[in-house]
Amino acid sequence: MDNGKARVDPDAFLSRVEFGAHQETVDHVNRKIFRAYRGGNSSAVPGDIFRLRHQVYCLECAFLQPEQSVDGMEFDDYDDVSTHFAAFTMDEKLVGAVRLVQPQAPKPYPFELHCEVFSDFDMPDRGQSAEISRLVVKKTHRRRRADSVLGIPGLMGHSEAPPPFDPAVDRRDRSSPMLLLGMYREMFRHSQSHGIRFWYAAMERSLAHALKKMGFRFMAIGPEANYYGAVTPYVLDLHDLSRKLNQSNPTLAAWFNEKPPVVEHSHPSRLHVVRKRELGKVPVDLN
Repeated sequence: MDNGKARVDPDAFLSRVEFGAHQETVDHVNRKIFRAYRGGNSSAVPGDIFRLRHQVYCLECAFLQPEQSVDGMEFDDYDDVSTHFAAFTMDEKLVGAVRLVQPQAPKPYPFELHCEVFSDFDMPDRGQSAEISRLVVKKTHRRRRADSVLGIPGLMGHSEAPPPFDPAVDRRDRSSPMLLLGMYREMFRHSQSHGIRFWYAAMERSLAHALKKMGFRFMAIGPEANYYGAVTPYVLDLHDLSRKLNQSNPTLAAWFNEKPPVVEHSHPSRLHVVRKRELGKVPVDLN
């Protein structure tokens, strides 16, 4: 029976002595795999990001006309007011990218050019808001739909134990969502440090459902529209995300903040530790 206490895998805990060594190792791996670039200076953003966008948006999906691109690279008017996030393999090959767009008023957000919002929805303050845009993943690294939660720290199926989580391997495994989740984590960390509380996103309902499984409960703010396919506009309150993750999945919440859970020896009663024999019997609860 759920007693309202956090259920966690004891193997996810580190002692305070182990914490420092882990932190140094994980930060090093993260900086090699995930990186951020501020728009406004075209030379600062790797051209491979725009080439991957051209490959996906113009050639594979035909959302945009190839002749609108320049030298095999896809640009638009929002790149200069965006922070770009890229995911690389350990041998420096780009495999994914996404951006957070923060246009100055009166310039609309990209989704506003194609989507309407419900009449009772009040747009949050612009200074605290950004739109997730131009999400692309290299074809060879797109995960299978069946692997919706494999590899996510703290999540497991109802009847099976999760595979071991290795930050240096799982983030690059194309059969898991770690690539997507890793880029979302970098956007989350950037948003926390830059005063961004709300994310907009225009996406397919299937992606919104997959993100919900990971703990990202986006709220629909308008009807479905045709914006590079059938998409729905959503918003996510990052404060609400942090609160719910800390309650329902402290392991994932700690990973998002680059801080693995640390055993609080002085207050052991605050945690309900799941024994290994119980793993696989603990239901996933993201409420």
